[in-house]
Amino acid sequence: MRHNELMKRTETRSVRVGDLIIGGNNNVIIQSMCSHPTKNVEEVVKQILELEAQGCQLIRVSCMDMEDAAAIREIRNQIHIPLVADIHFDYRLALAAIENGADKIRLNPGNIGGRKNVEAIVAACRTHGVPIRIGINSGSLEKDIHEKYGKPTAEGMVESARRHVQILEDCGFYDTVLSFKSSDPLLCIDAYRLAARTFDYPLHLGVTEAGTELTSAIKSSLALGTLMLDGIGNTIRISVNGDAQKEIPIARELLKDCGLLHNVPNLIACPSCGRTQWNMEPVVDEIAEYLQTVNKDVNVAIMGCAVNGPGEAKHADIAIAGGREEGLLIKKGRIIEKIPVDQMTQRLKEEIDAFVPGASQEQL
Repeated sequence: MRHNELMKRTETRSVRVGDLIIGGNNNVIIQSMCSHPTKNVEEVVKQILELEAQGCQLIRVSCMDMEDAAAIREIRNQIHIPLVADIHFDYRLALAAIENGADKIRLNPGNIGGRKNVEAIVAACRTHGVPIRIGINSGSLEKDIHEKYGKPTAEGMVESARRHVQILEDCGFYDTVLSFKSSDPLLCIDAYRLAARTFDYPLHLGVTEAGTELTSAIKSSLALGTLMLDGIGNTIRISVNGDAQKEIPIARELLKDCGLLHNVPNLIACPSCGRTQWNMEPVVDEIAEYLQTVNKDVNVAIMGCAVNGPGEAKHADIAIAGGREEGLLIKKGRIIEKIPVDQMTQRLKEEIDAFVPGASQEQL
């Protein structure tokens, strides 16, 4: 068993969202957000179904007006994962979203009007079994908190959260999830660590406004990876500018490497060097994309040469060590046969499909 599989998770309350349980000792949930206006039902449903197929477990949609809120009912009837409605300022949108089937709402109680508005939302949430995520962003802290600390700080973010949490607790409501997002990954780490010491509510992890696929992967790995190895975090979202489908593979890889997601393939590929005598990049890219559709614990290695390849791939379940015109197929460290370079990709796919986790070398 790897060291990170022994990691103790931070204990929190458990919150039900549809058929998911967030917090407690449950798995970390992968979340994403639709990039289309919610009222465009056909586009939204298509995107959600594509994200589901990748492994998204919880989806958020914007709720800008009553047309968006009404669309939630039709969307909810065509998808298979819980849906979160993102609400700002107008409490009536929260009520409509809940009535139309939202499984969770995201809002800040302090920005939704007076106490009567909050009490109306809480009553609707109780009736329909809907939790609330309070989202604290470093860039939109209350004016007095920003002036008090002079800049976004972990202490200021947690102080803001206390205000919003207190409003719900005064209403006797505790089905709450918290998030503390920033575009600065180091501030995220500080804020979530302080929040984990301050609250017993589940935490949704994310680096907001993280930029491109590359910058988001780096910032999210730094912040979210660090926190999850601390045992902190119950849901995650990788924020990438553009297509939401870029988010899920990063989230799955991050959870897998933290020992928090199983039945996920692992791809090992050397960076190539002067010894590489074949065009391995297209093979690596195609196999990486193919593995996103595979749900099993299998280690696949693609190595650039026959010098170090067999030795470096000996711990993989299935491996290829390529040469000028052919490569070696290796299983569990044993060389099985030689394969022409132009057949490597298809053969790897066949071997991946046939692989049975836990089978002995003789059975493979």
